[in-house]
Amino acid sequence: MLKGRPKRLYLLDFGLFRVHANDRVIGICGYLIQTDRNENILVDSGFPAKYATDPKAASAEDGLDDFGEVLECSRGNLPKAQLALIGLSPRDIDVFVLTHTHIDHVGGIADFPNAPLLLAKAERDLTRPLYWGQVQPIEWPDRTYVTVDRDTRIAPGIDILMAPGHAPGQIALRLDLPQTGPVLLTSDAISRPAEIEEGFDSASDPEQATQSARRLMDLALEENMMVIYGHCPQQWPSLLKAPAFYG
Repeated sequence: MLKGRPKRLYLLDFGLFRVHANDRVIGICGYLIQTDRNENILVDSGFPAKYATDPKAASAEDGLDDFGEVLECSRGNLPKAQLALIGLSPRDIDVFVLTHTHIDHVGGIADFPNAPLLLAKAERDLTRPLYWGQVQPIEWPDRTYVTVDRDTRIAPGIDILMAPGHAPGQIALRLDLPQTGPVLLTSDAISRPAEIEEGFDSASDPEQATQSARRLMDLALEENMMVIYGHCPQQWPSLLKAPAFYG
């Protein structure tokens, strides 16, 4: 699918969210992986655009306000603006990867029609994207889909890792950067390190989520990977954000 090796990893800042139950403030993130052949891989896309216009009204409409509060989500936190920080536009995206289809990842699902959409087969087999709870307003857009059902190398030094549990088709990514070395992007397969011991009570399949998380951490330990968690309050402030990058 792709020919180049990863040379840069940009973290995209899609906003901030506070969870009511524990007052935890979490970053909403995506990634742009750039290869040495100038291929651009977008990973996830944050909240739907309506959250940048009126987050309170959008949260009430989707029932998200029962779970938490959107603290930050402006036009500058949408994919187009985040990509512009690094000199890219939606037309520059070669592959769009969805780690899963929850509300804070799937918002821009229809925004990159020229890029193949890569996701797990178990996720694409759902009647609609998961979105939030019983609310599923998004249809699958008409586009080219690439689905995976096992660990898959999509480019030299970039692997899709199956990590179901949080969502039926949850995936993680592993990449080899020239200076940083191996990096594991767990997405919501592991939101934060403590989640592994606490259990994954909110996951669609807690037992499967635990198995997936332990497999990922075993791989990370074996290869001495830098691990970037899905929503870790302690890690998020310390991570480089676009236009800075890991190389």
